[in-house]
Amino acid sequence: MSSQAVGSPSIGSKATGKEIYEQKDIESTHNRSSSSLRRASQKQLCLIVRYKWLRLLLCNLSEVILGTKLSLLFPLVPLAIVADRLRLGNVWVFIISLLGLAPLAERLGFVTEQIAFYTGPTVGGLLNATCGNATEMLIAVFALYHGKNNVVKYSLLGSVLSNLLLVLGTSLFCGGMTNMKKEQRFDKVVSGINSSLLMMASLCLMLPLALQRSMAYSDAAVSTLKLSRVSSIIMLVAYAAYLFFQLRTHRQLFEEGQETEGEEDKEEPSIGFISSIVWLCALTVVISLLSQYIVETIEDVAESWGISVNFISIILLPIVGNAAEHAGAVIFALKNKLDISLAVAMGSATQIAMFVIPFIIVLAWIMGKPMDLDFHILETVTLFATVLITAYMLQDGTSNYMKGLVLLLCYFVIASCFFLLQTPLTKGHNHHQEVVNTPILDKRVVTETIPIPTKHSY
Repeated sequence: MSSQAVGSPSIGSKATGKEIYEQKDIESTHNRSSSSLRRASQKQLCLIVRYKWLRLLLCNLSEVILGTKLSLLFPLVPLAIVADRLRLGNVWVFIISLLGLAPLAERLGFVTEQIAFYTGPTVGGLLNATCGNATEMLIAVFALYHGKNNVVKYSLLGSVLSNLLLVLGTSLFCGGMTNMKKEQRFDKVVSGINSSLLMMASLCLMLPLALQRSMAYSDAAVSTLKLSRVSSIIMLVAYAAYLFFQLRTHRQLFEEGQETEGEEDKEEPSIGFISSIVWLCALTVVISLLSQYIVETIEDVAESWGISVNFISIILLPIVGNAAEHAGAVIFALKNKLDISLAVAMGSATQIAMFVIPFIIVLAWIMGKPMDLDFHILETVTLFATVLITAYMLQDGTSNYMKGLVLLLCYFVIASCFFLLQTPLTKGHNHHQEVVNTPILDKRVVTETIPIPTKHSY
């Protein structure tokens, strides 16, 4: 077999004359985490097919569909469409769609990596910055379109919390338990840069909250919305500067911890450039469809299960939707490659906080929807505390299982909090009420409802 992937020259003729970059130079940590879940495809079976177009099609299907250990979940994608068309129930549509997103998100990372082989490290890095959290972004866009602003906020917040506490905590814990006899070390400079950006994101979320509680009710909403839009633009500028810092001026900082690990693992493109573009578009369309199913059914599922939409959006969606990426980060930690695990968890959290959230605010501005950065008191405090704890854990550049255990326990406490929180989402924040329990003589509890002014409502 030649050094060019099977079918690549004829599928993407423009790419045949390009230099194939070394894997360690173009492969992002997001894609490296997904690569741990890939398996070798059976190209030999494709080569025995007589017709060229059929051979190319089978090779592409083998690489994209069967080239992952999550391929068993692919039948759930058409099953979700059938369940929606036959109206089998919103609960089933939600469950099947959520599970079907896992292999699609992993394959999207694979296709992005294939495109990077032909475009080079800079374009590949920018493409990955856009598609790295495409699932969360599409769910947020559809929720925004349907006017479910709180689902947008909670799902994005949940992704940040999941990456910083669940993924990073599991990685540090498993890595520490596996490498009990030796101290695990990582590049604290890179983690410090991500921590500073996350602290900036926390500040941009706290200021609209404080401003709204500091002004008269008549002026608070407008001022908060204006501040949120200005802050979002500044956050996008900061993230663009971070990409320039990472991909251009200080690229060596983000490669030093991975060069020795990946020098022997040099890969070649598996599919052609045009095929990669086609698969990227196709996967994006399918993810969009399943994301729409999830957004449309999430409230019915919450009512059916007797839990809040807060818990589903903040806890369940990030865990299942990013299962492939999360598993990859843990696998690298078990192999004592903490730099990759941290880059996956911290990088994904930074991308959502500094790119996806402000992008959604700007998109809502363009659509004429009043979306702001006021994530409410409990959510904002939770985010700030999470960023603070994570930054403190990573400040010395060393890791052990105890640090991971603390992060995991913090995540369980937060999950319990949102499980107990019952907040109506679609009826508006103008009707929030506080429940006060008043004991009486026969020890029964009488529930008294006291309305709270909107200015001070949660």
